[in-house]
Amino acid sequence: MNWSAPRLRTVCCPMLRPTMIALALLAAPGSARPSDIPLDQRRSGYADLSRDSKAMQDDDAVNPATLWVLDGEALWNQRAGAAGRSCADCHGDAAVSMKGVAARYPAFSPAQNGPIDLEQRINLCRTEHQQATQLPFESHDLLALATYVGRQSRGLPIAEANDERLKPFIDRGRELFTRRQGQINLSCAQCHDYNWGKRIAGALLPQGHPNGYPLYRFEWQGVGSLQRRLRNCLFGIRAEVFPFGSSELVALELFLMQRARGMTIETPAVRP
Repeated sequence: MNWSAPRLRTVCCPMLRPTMIALALLAAPGSARPSDIPLDQRRSGYADLSRDSKAMQDDDAVNPATLWVLDGEALWNQRAGAAGRSCADCHGDAAVSMKGVAARYPAFSPAQNGPIDLEQRINLCRTEHQQATQLPFESHDLLALATYVGRQSRGLPIAEANDERLKPFIDRGRELFTRRQGQINLSCAQCHDYNWGKRIAGALLPQGHPNGYPLYRFEWQGVGSLQRRLRNCLFGIRAEVFPFGSSELVALELFLMQRARGMTIETPAVRP
């Protein structure tokens, strides 16, 4: 299935006009504050879930994303590619070898001379060690593996990036997060730093932390990546929608993870 965003149009559907007007009000001058959310005021999207949705995330037996976790476990142990190797052949028990890994990504890749996210790391392992083809972004198998690996870090804090090579990319992500974009002239920060907790067309604006991805969204009726969510936001403000795997999206992921440093990994989370 193709998850790419539809082409942008200059005419807004009448049903969407209230949302567009609300977004325009958020973009109005004077709505921004000069600082990030204080660390002690950060709030996971889990805190805003209904009681039933919290129960769904908390119980693996009813969390829909568990299906992806189970498929990821099967893929972890399945031999692939010309090398005929599985992830387990190199890494053994994921509960041990992958514990804390998702909390450290995106990480710097010398081969790429820049940061890569967890999905890209999985694909590098496939091409370099399994001699297999890359899995397409947002494909079921890639999401399943990423969710399975991410699940091994659940309950652990997001690590602070101590690699100096990442600093310019974190700065790039911050610049993208705070820059006004699109036809609505809105930045990510204006929603998620300066207006979180307010409502727009009935929907609550969260702080926008990435600590649950890959996660199950009711809107999607499936599991999706952080990059998919970022592309949704860019489309919503009528900005350029960066392609999956682009340096811009990875820089945004890296900045968001550092913005959420110390927060607990919830993968796979449940969200509206």
